[in-house]
Amino acid sequence: MASRILAQILVMGSGILVRAVAQAYRQAIANASKTGAAQEAMQNTVRKASKAITEQEARQILGVPENAAWEDILKKYDVLFERNAKQGSFYLQSKVHRAKECLEAVYQSKGQGPASG
Repeated sequence: MASRILAQILVMGSGILVRAVAQAYRQAIANASKTGAAQEAMQNTVRKASKAITEQEARQILGVPENAAWEDILKKYDVLFERNAKQGSFYLQSKVHRAKECLEAVYQSKGQGPASG
């Protein structure tokens, strides 16, 4: 009998706690919306996520000079990408891939990239 009462108290207490946490969360969201904190946090997140690497950073990552031919860039990319796929890190592999994407856009805009050659 005592265990049944204890179980009921625990269930009721858990329900009250869950409702209180949900209400506090809703109130925090409402307060953030009123003060503009939510929009600012979202803008900061978007700004950080959209930071693209520059051409200079891409060249440093791949280790290619400014006058490198697109074929040389692809060879360097293949070597670095495969090396990091086998024994490196996913982070470095993604940096190498982003660097190639950046340079690909640069070379395409110059008419020298993969679309033209």
